[in-house]
Amino acid sequence: MATTPAPTAAKSPAPPPRSVLRDPAFLRLWAGTTASGLATWALPFVLGLAVLHRDLGAAGLGLVLAARTAGFLAAVTVGGVLADRHSRRAVVLWSALAAAAAAPLLAAGLGRSLALMTFAAALAGAGQGACRPAFQALTAETVEPGQRQQANAAMTMAVRGSTLAGPTLTALLAAFLDVRTLLLAIGALWLVAALAPDQGGAAATADPGAEACARQAAAEAEVTTEQPAKGMAATTAECVTGPSPRIGFRAEFLEGIREARRHPWFLAGLAALIAVIALGYSATSVALPLISRDRYGTEWVLAAAMTAYTVGALGGALVIARLRPRSQGWAAFAGLGAYGVAPLSLMLPVHPVVVVAAYAVAGIGIELFNVPWFTATQREVAPDKLARVSSLDFLVSYGLAPIGLALIAPAIDRFGVTPVLAACAAACFLVPAAAALVPTARHFARTAPAETRRDGSPD
Repeated sequence: MATTPAPTAAKSPAPPPRSVLRDPAFLRLWAGTTASGLATWALPFVLGLAVLHRDLGAAGLGLVLAARTAGFLAAVTVGGVLADRHSRRAVVLWSALAAAAAAPLLAAGLGRSLALMTFAAALAGAGQGACRPAFQALTAETVEPGQRQQANAAMTMAVRGSTLAGPTLTALLAAFLDVRTLLLAIGALWLVAALAPDQGGAAATADPGAEACARQAAAEAEVTTEQPAKGMAATTAECVTGPSPRIGFRAEFLEGIREARRHPWFLAGLAALIAVIALGYSATSVALPLISRDRYGTEWVLAAAMTAYTVGALGGALVIARLRPRSQGWAAFAGLGAYGVAPLSLMLPVHPVVVVAAYAVAGIGIELFNVPWFTATQREVAPDKLARVSSLDFLVSYGLAPIGLALIAPAIDRFGVTPVLAACAAACFLVPAAAALVPTARHFARTAPAETRRDGSPD
């Protein structure tokens, strides 16, 4: 007699993943990033107070801030190589300690030695630059792959919140503390940045880079004409057994450049960032104060527009923490291109509320790009080259802004505000649109995500 098989027990649904905001290791990393952001944005404001108190001249302020930028640019690539060569946690520790050590030197030189202040500012910039790619790589080590977009959104919210709160908190403290004490407080923030993060490794243990290594091996096998399987096996074996013996510093940096070139979407993103930062951002930074003064006759438009940009960026980070577009690369480039509305609004004789709204839209768009961009870099780039590739991103993002500012002002004097803004707005719209047409740009990946392929949509 046939028997009816006993019904199998229904599988209970898997519990939802715990929010990254409840992960102690990530919260410590987030606290360190927040402290470094507050210290970064507070320093120029405190030095500006020193000018008001006549402890520092305007020319001295420019020299000190230029030294900080030079220190950042010199150290960011070095930090990327060191973070791939050594422990990312150690690089964060020592670079943040260097920035912390610069604070008492700045305080000691204030009103006494401009040379000492210039050296200290360069040291602070070097510490800031070296820790940025290390923080980026440490996030990938600390957070599980499925939670990195949420983690990167929380990180960028810390940066934007620091931009908004840093000067305000500094102004409040300035009512009770002198400039030297405020400089020492900035050093204390860098100590928090140095000591707060935990050693990464939870995500590294669960995902030791096998997926990225497999993608790298497959990519290399595609271009190999002889014995592709053997080449793929050799590459995979190298990923598993570890890197080859150390090569020179320059060669390691060039390895990072070669890794970046393996990802067309990354190179396209850098080109789009160049257009938006060197042209769009620089043009609006120069034109907004002029238009606020000459067209609207008030500084309110300048302050409101910059605040709206930061608030919009916070809102964009909140949205993208949960939003998962099917074509995340295209959505990200659309967000980046939205910055073009900022110079566009300054061209036209519109109500000041329109200018403020345009800056809010630009802020939202920039984070709709940044968060997927960081997440894709952490996912697609080989883990042992992540910090070096990230350093290229920061080098472009921070290095081109001063160059753009230096070129935009003479261009406005020669051609006028409106033609320069029109050209920069066009670049902000057109270059990200062209970057979106690059192969692999649609998904910020060589292949579409699994859920996109299952629903039958083309890559």
